[in-house]
Amino acid sequence: MIKLPLVLLFTAMTALSWGVYGILLHEGTDRLGHSSLRAFIGVGIAYFLIAVLVPAIWLGSKSEKGHWSVYGTILSLLAGTVGALGALGVTLAVAFKGDPIYVMPIVFGGAPVVNTLVTSWINKSFSQIKPLFLLGLVLVAVGAVGVLMNKPKPAKPVAAEVKADTEQAKSGDEAKIEVKDTSNPFAIGASILLAVVCWGAYGPVLHIGQTKMGGSRLRPFCCVGIAYFIIAVAVPVMILMASPDDGFKLDWRDVLPGMMWSIFAGTAGAMGAMGIILAFNYGGKPVFVMPLVFGFAPVVNTFTSMTVKGTLSQINPYFIGALLIGIVGAVTVLVFAPKAKPHGPAPATPPATPPSITPAST
Repeated sequence: MIKLPLVLLFTAMTALSWGVYGILLHEGTDRLGHSSLRAFIGVGIAYFLIAVLVPAIWLGSKSEKGHWSVYGTILSLLAGTVGALGALGVTLAVAFKGDPIYVMPIVFGGAPVVNTLVTSWINKSFSQIKPLFLLGLVLVAVGAVGVLMNKPKPAKPVAAEVKADTEQAKSGDEAKIEVKDTSNPFAIGASILLAVVCWGAYGPVLHIGQTKMGGSRLRPFCCVGIAYFIIAVAVPVMILMASPDDGFKLDWRDVLPGMMWSIFAGTAGAMGAMGIILAFNYGGKPVFVMPLVFGFAPVVNTFTSMTVKGTLSQINPYFIGALLIGIVGAVTVLVFAPKAKPHGPAPATPPATPPSITPAST
């Protein structure tokens, strides 16, 4: 039975956690000399501590609802794998010179669509999708894109503009400055597609894995953590060990703060994963939990970013309109989400046999 208040509470927990994830990871990446692989390692370390070590200790000392199963373990590991690959897709898109101003809107707008298609395909419930639900899904995507596209940006310092103009004029009027575009459109598109497909499939796959483990919370969470550790720690470490020095001097005074920020980011990501598991545990379904997460996470990200940069006073009407569109879409998705098919008609109750009437003796 669904317990809607708890489902919404843990869905909000995930939206908040994933909303600040990008900001924390960006800070860690900057402090690590813009090394996305080293920052990714910090994320994997956090997942190992929170999603593997803690659940393993708890399960070793106390019992928990559910049980281990081969199928559930495989699916939960797969969910953690696609989650980590989705995060890697975003990292690669930015590394290939993709501008976050369009990378994140495409990811947050496309992932709920993939989530709905995958969930409906698994449950064979395409016939139950109502036009109003699709409208709500579109509104969530449009709202997320609008919020990210219209978030206030810090004003460019005048001194920086003057400096740029001076440098351009150094060679005289006849000098021609050629700016080469080093971005890779194909690689950017492939990385965005990886993030959209993986993050869209994450919720449905995790939900099935949890179901196959008897509704366990810690067991699928542990599997997600193991997958993240392999992809976000073991693989990047091997790549860095095999690569020549990239010119970034590994000074502990730089590495430690950057790694701590990256671990904070991984902590936020792990708490978000736990929030989804808890939302499923109390009856939430991927078909509406994930669109709500992907609809509100960018809003949290934007408001947090504006608070940090001090640009809250620059909010414009388009931003407010996009935020309202996203909220209306989220409510519509929640109200008109496809319901699970009943397992079968209840067995008919045989009619009661009327009591026998014994004729009165004369």
